[in-house]
Parts: sequence; C-alpha cells; structure tokens
Amino acid sequence: MKSSLMSCAAVAVAAVVGLAGCANNQAPVMSVAPTAPMKVNVSTPTLAAGYVKVTATPGSSLYFVNLKSGETVSSPVLIQFGLRGMGVAPAGIEKAGTGHHHLLVDVAELDVNAPIPTSDQHRHFGLGQTEVTLEMKPGQHTLQLLMGDQNHIPHHPVVMSERITITVK
Repeated sequence: MKSSLMSCAAVAVAAVVGLAGCANNQAPVMSVAPTAPMKVNVSTPTLAAGYVKVTATPGSSLYFVNLKSGETVSSPVLIQFGLRGMGVAPAGIEKAGTGHHHLLVDVAELDVNAPIPTSDQHRHFGLGQTEVTLEMKPGQHTLQLLMGDQNHIPHHPVVMSERITITVK
C-alpha cells in the first residue's frame, strides 16, 4: 500500500511540474527528425592521379553558427560558418591546418575524392569568407558545410558539418 501511495505521489508531482511549464506561456518544445546524411564515398589519402590529400587536423569540425535543423527563415538567409580545430585560408594558399569553406545546398551525394564542383548547389568561398547572405526560394532546403584544401579538394579525413534542413518562407 505504501509503495502505491508513493507511486501516486510521484505521478502527481510529475503532472504539476509538467503543467507548470504551461503557465509561462511557452510553446511546447517540438523535436525535429534529423536530416538524412548526404551519401559520400570513403575518403582516401591519395587520389587515383597521385594527388596526396591535405590531412585534416584531428578533432576539427564544422558547424552552422546561426542556423539549426528544423528552423523556418526568411530569404535572404544569413548563413554563418563555424570551424573548430583548423584555420581558414584562401584557395590557392597551401598552409598546414587550414582550408576554405564550401556550402552544399540541396546536395544528396558527393565524391570526396575529387575536386568540389562549382555550381549554385556547390558554393565556394575561396577568399576565406566565413558567412554569406543567400537568396533562397521558398520551401525546404538542406545545407551542409565542407572544408576544401587550396585546390578545392576535401581534406582527409573529410571535415564536414551536420547536414541540416531549413524551411524558407
């Protein structure tokens, strides 16, 4: 009997705590399904043509500073690039521990053992830029950051952000 009273008391406390969150007029937190990862091949340290890929600094990572997956934004969209463990250098500059940003927009598949293509979906920031304001069409879009070496080839191992989905209204 004592354990069932304690169970009832625990349920009552949980209910009061849950309702207390409603009293401050905050919207309930909705969980967002993770964005499916982009399909990439396995990175190799040397390309078929003999090019030795630049080695990424161990533990380095890319991330979006101001955007989270599931966000709704207005166009133009400010996209800020974050980088830990490496530095940024313009394309064409060979310096250990550095690279430059690439933004992949609605890209589902990428060959990480080849130069990163140049297109509206594969945006290069070879001057060392760390943000962009981008006009985007309304709808859902995936975004992913990728570091490239002085020749626009992904590092080994690949330094890539999480792939996120945003909705442009």
